[in-house]
Amino acid sequence: MGRHAMHAMKRMGIVLSLVGLVLTGCAGSPTPETTRQDVPAQAAGSGSPVVGPRWRLILFGTDERWSGSEPAWFEVTPGNGAWRLTGSDGCNRFNGDVSFDDGNRIRIDNVSSTRRACSGADQAEQVTAMLEQAYRYLIDHNRLVFFGRDSRVLGGFQRS
Repeated sequence: MGRHAMHAMKRMGIVLSLVGLVLTGCAGSPTPETTRQDVPAQAAGSGSPVVGPRWRLILFGTDERWSGSEPAWFEVTPGNGAWRLTGSDGCNRFNGDVSFDDGNRIRIDNVSSTRRACSGADQAEQVTAMLEQAYRYLIDHNRLVFFGRDSRVLGGFQRS
């Protein structure tokens, strides 16, 4: 293994440890019981554990908590031969296309939403921007973290 590869692996390990600590520290409330049945990724056919469960936004970046009066969330489901993203940015409903690639890469395209006026419009816009910038993801237990192309943490979600 080359020196560059070892350095990259070490850096990723440090980033994952920090993200784990941040998300653990922000878990202030217990995980709510779910009445939904999660669709196993293998049954859904994508090989990605992102498919099936509903993911509720808890953090922007590593430390800015979601503060909207309505929850922001998304889920990925099969639709018309592709993966579809549906959800809410805490104000408006949205949908888009999702594709997965090796190495936990994700691409979210063609995001469109309703256009209601809301008091938390700034945070709602951040949700859409985060989804469109997502390049890689990491899942640890019931937590999902999106990373940008520059390996920066974009946000964290909790399975709900």
